[in-house]
Amino acid sequence: MGWDTDVTVVGAGAAGLSLAVGIAEPFPAGRRAPRVAVVEAPPGPLRSSGRTWCYWESGVGPYDGLLTASWNRLRLYAPDGTVIDRPLGAMRYKMLRSDRFEAAMVERLGRWGVEVRQMAVESARDAGGGAVVHGHDASGAPSVIRSGLVFDSRPPGRLPPARTALLQHFQGWFVRTARPVFDPGAAILMDFRLPQPPGGLAFGYVLPMSRYEALVEYTQFSRAALDRAGYEQALRHYCSVVLGLGDFTVQEREQGAIPMSDGVYPRRGGRRVFFIGAAGGATRPSTGYTFAAIQRQSRHLAAAVRSGRSPARVPAVHGRRARAMDAVLLRALDTGRVDGGAFFAHLFSAVPADRVLRFLDGATSPLEDFRIGLRTPVLPMARSLLELPLLRRSVPA
Repeated sequence: MGWDTDVTVVGAGAAGLSLAVGIAEPFPAGRRAPRVAVVEAPPGPLRSSGRTWCYWESGVGPYDGLLTASWNRLRLYAPDGTVIDRPLGAMRYKMLRSDRFEAAMVERLGRWGVEVRQMAVESARDAGGGAVVHGHDASGAPSVIRSGLVFDSRPPGRLPPARTALLQHFQGWFVRTARPVFDPGAAILMDFRLPQPPGGLAFGYVLPMSRYEALVEYTQFSRAALDRAGYEQALRHYCSVVLGLGDFTVQEREQGAIPMSDGVYPRRGGRRVFFIGAAGGATRPSTGYTFAAIQRQSRHLAAAVRSGRSPARVPAVHGRRARAMDAVLLRALDTGRVDGGAFFAHLFSAVPADRVLRFLDGATSPLEDFRIGLRTPVLPMARSLLELPLLRRSVPA
C-alpha cells in the first residue's frame, strides 16, 4: 500500500504543532525530511479556544520571541496573608498565548511545504503496515489519509481508571485597571487569601503584563467544576476585595478544566498510532502544567522519526517516582488530610523556588526529593502512601 504521507499529526495545538515542526524541519542538502500532514478540526465545538500556557526554563528558550511576558520572581500568599516572595535564580517563569504560538508554527510549517488541513477526525487505526485516519472535511465530505505513522493529540473519550480523580478548573480575566496596581516584576503563583470550598482548594493566580494589565485567574482543585455564575462571583470577589483593583475592565476571558488523577494514560492506539500531549500523559497530575513536558516529548519523538525509526512508544515524560509522589499528594488533598494552602505555602517558604520548580519538572534527584518530602506533613502523607495499594481504580464520572 502506498502512503499519502509519512506522518500524520492529528491536532494543531501545542502538542501537534511542536511535533510537526520537529519532524518537518528541513535536513541539510541531500536528505529529505519525512512528509508530514497536519489536520485540525474545523471551526466549531471540536476546536479548542484560545489558551494561555506557562512554563519555566533557564536562559534563552526557543519561543522567547513569542512570549507575552516573563518573570524572574514568584510570589505566594499564605492563607493568613503572609507573603512569600522568591527569586528564580537563572530560571524565568514564562507566559505564552496559544494563538501567537500556533500562528508562528503554522507559518513555519508553510515555509517548509506543510499545510494544516481542516478535518474532523473520527478514527485513527492501524492498516496494512501503516495507519489510516478517517474523518470529514470542513464541507462534511468523507476524508481519508493513509500514513506510515499517526500521532494523535485529541482528548480521550474517557479518562483512565484512577484511585483519585480531581479537576483543576478555572476562569481567567484579562483585566485593565484605571490605576497602576500590578507589580510586573513578579507573578503571583498562588494566592490563598480566598474562601475555601468544602472538600477542595481555591487560589488566585495573577500574571502581570504591566502596571495596568494582568491575567487574573480563580482556580479550584475539586471534584466538579463551577457554573458560570460561580466563577464570576469568585473573580469579582478576588479582584475587588482581595486584590483591591478598584475600577477595571475585563478585556478577555478564558476558562478550562484539567483532569488531575493518578490514572495511567495509554500512550499508543496501535502499532503505528501514538497518543501525544495531554492525551499521551504529558500533563503533570499534581499541577496541571503540560507545555514543557510536551516539548520534551516532541523532541524525543521527532528525533526517532527523523532517524528513520518508528518510536517503540511515546516516552513517559513524568517518571515513576514523580507519578507516585503525585498520587500521594492527590490522595492527601482529596481526603482533606492535608490543607492545600498551608502545604504549598510551607513548601515554597522552606525550599528555594528554583528547586521547587525543578521538582515539579521531575528534574530533582532522589535525595532532593527526600529532603523536599521532609518539608511536607509527613504523617498524613505517609498514611496516604500506605493506603494507595488498597484502593480500587475506577473510571472517573
